[in-house]
Amino acid sequence: MTAHNNVPRTPPRFSATFDPATLAEIRRAAATGIYDIRGGGTKRKVPHFDDLLFLGASMSRYPLEGYREKCGTDVVLGTRFAKKPITLKTPVTIAGMSFGALSANAKEALGRGATTVGTSTTTGDGGMTAEERGQSRTLVYQYLPSRYGMNPVDLRKADAIEIVIGQGAKPGGGGMLLGQKISDRVAAMRTLPKGIDQRSACRHPDWTGPDDLEIKIEELREITDWEKPIYVKVGASRPYYDIALAVKAGADVVVLDGMQGGTAATQDVFIEQVGIPILAAIRPAVQALQDLGMHRKVQLIVSGGIRTGADVAKALALGADAVAIGTAALVALGDNDPQYEDEYQALGTTAGAYDDWHEGLDPAGITTQDPVLAARLDPVKAGRRLANYLSVMTLEAQTIARACGKSHVHNLEPEDLVALTVEAAAMAGVPLAGTTWVPGRNGGY
Repeated sequence: MTAHNNVPRTPPRFSATFDPATLAEIRRAAATGIYDIRGGGTKRKVPHFDDLLFLGASMSRYPLEGYREKCGTDVVLGTRFAKKPITLKTPVTIAGMSFGALSANAKEALGRGATTVGTSTTTGDGGMTAEERGQSRTLVYQYLPSRYGMNPVDLRKADAIEIVIGQGAKPGGGGMLLGQKISDRVAAMRTLPKGIDQRSACRHPDWTGPDDLEIKIEELREITDWEKPIYVKVGASRPYYDIALAVKAGADVVVLDGMQGGTAATQDVFIEQVGIPILAAIRPAVQALQDLGMHRKVQLIVSGGIRTGADVAKALALGADAVAIGTAALVALGDNDPQYEDEYQALGTTAGAYDDWHEGLDPAGITTQDPVLAARLDPVKAGRRLANYLSVMTLEAQTIARACGKSHVHNLEPEDLVALTVEAAAMAGVPLAGTTWVPGRNGGY
């Protein structure tokens, strides 16, 4: 590039700190005076399961024959205290996503897909719908700080109860459901005025710490005659201490949600800047369980950016008992489908990047309460798509386990993994590939 006086000049170069997206956000904030709200999970790149690889069997390990030797995928959740633990055919479960954030058809589709493959789905904030309960063989009832839709009758209908302390997308923060999605039915279920923004509390009003939580868990056990497993869900921030305290309070199952986990709507700055990646959270959580002598006795479910059977297998190898998927499940139903590209363009976005779930204008009929849009989603067909996806994930995890010589996916272990980066090696507590070095530990080469 040259100036008018023919003196050579360097080409324009964006700052890595003030990149185009940052500049655009500064201009938007300056023009509106309000923070940005969106749905989904973090979009920044953080260390993830892609930074780990499995060491398949060769000479020093013996693989299993894929068609002749069995490799189990079942998991039992809630074995600590519950009279009726949950048995699932796959370690991949559906995370809590509320009716209100999602359409009734989407909730029904989640139940159909999960039931087909023998796994569980979860209610989310706002209560239990007849569609989801009717189509879910195994349904987990979420008990959240808002207590929206909290109904002891529905609670007893559930197969497990999940006390939500926090989410990976916003640990320490509450949820949002803006007025345009508060329909007559949503308002009635949540005892709210129609069309008024709903902001959930960031902490439960029933307790101030783990000692009080222990009392609440006892109450829930009494309500359900000690039959239902009690889960405690936390957003990943201080996993060692949070998991230890959840166990102390009496949880049967702990759910750990990393920062890549999605949300219906919250501040963008929360999604991108609060919490830690699930890769960094699993090992401290497992260490807490091991130190308490409760690993595998209190089951660990992890979530936040789970996409493939390889992700599932890596989470299990690091010590989890199961995983939960949310965003990936919505994509399987049809979220951000390119067939609606023209309509996404009209909303100022594109298929694959649409995250304004709070506006209720989702062309796919998933994150909306508009009856016309919601009718676009056929719950039977969408449920079948989800079931196909869950089946593939399970088969992929099973394939990897066989390649590592394991007769059950839960037999995968950290010894089967290596890391591609120093950061991933340190977070996961596995060696850097080609070495025996685990950053932060002595020795190795």
